[in-house]
Amino acid sequence: MRAALLVGPTAGKGRGPDEAAAFAAAMPTAVRLEGSSREDALARAVAAVADGLDVLVAVGGDGTAHLALQAVAGTSTALAIVPTGTGNDLATCLGVPPSGAAAAAAALAGDVTAVDAVRVGEGWFACILGTGFDAAVNERANRMTWPRGRRRYDLATLLELRTFRPQPVTLTLDGSSMERSVMLVALGNAASYGGGMRMCPGARLDDGLLDVVVVNPLSRRRLVTLFPRLFKGTHVDDASVEVHRARKVTLDGPPLAVYADGEPFGRLPLTCEVVPGALRVVGARLA
Repeated sequence: MRAALLVGPTAGKGRGPDEAAAFAAAMPTAVRLEGSSREDALARAVAAVADGLDVLVAVGGDGTAHLALQAVAGTSTALAIVPTGTGNDLATCLGVPPSGAAAAAAALAGDVTAVDAVRVGEGWFACILGTGFDAAVNERANRMTWPRGRRRYDLATLLELRTFRPQPVTLTLDGSSMERSVMLVALGNAASYGGGMRMCPGARLDDGLLDVVVVNPLSRRRLVTLFPRLFKGTHVDDASVEVHRARKVTLDGPPLAVYADGEPFGRLPLTCEVVPGALRVVGARLA
């Protein structure tokens, strides 16, 4: 089996290289893809896939998994994930083993599960794409240098609450359009993002559909009280929330920031389409 390691060195406070070493010890023929930047690492991964790579191993957090996805989606190369980040949403949704040695054993077993991925132009996402309030929080947090870790996002959320206003968005779901003024829109191929927030609790990686969660205008106080319910997925029962399902979704409106799998993903407008079985994963155990 031809395998290559794509390693995020900073994920999990530097655990990436250690877990990569554990994987390499169990699979000594695996090569490590070294890149001078994310773009260079992706280019090397794409070249390895084109050369007939069997498995691309993403060692890191959701950012590394998202980068690897761009190389393997829609190809015959399988993805293995060794989760060393703080969120690990895709790994959690896939039920992959949590350590390098266990991930190597799963990869050597050769059990492959085909799941859906979502194409957006030339890019892909696997978990959740969002625009509106949550994307604005991400943008603000990325501009901040203090504090570190999760507290930066907590502070960015509080600051964004003071200024964010509902935004006009046109949603076209499998050809049927509707206009909304929204706090946020989330398109879920999987249930969770942000380290376990179940924004799209009914979404599945293998049903060929996106769960479209729309949060309509509500007061700051109601938004604050709704937020804790994200971790259980009970926010979808609130009167301010709509849930739809579609295979192809177009979002149009002002050039709002868009984030997918926690990564910057351009701005509106955009069209997302589920591609059933586009992602092959080794070591997955879907619930």
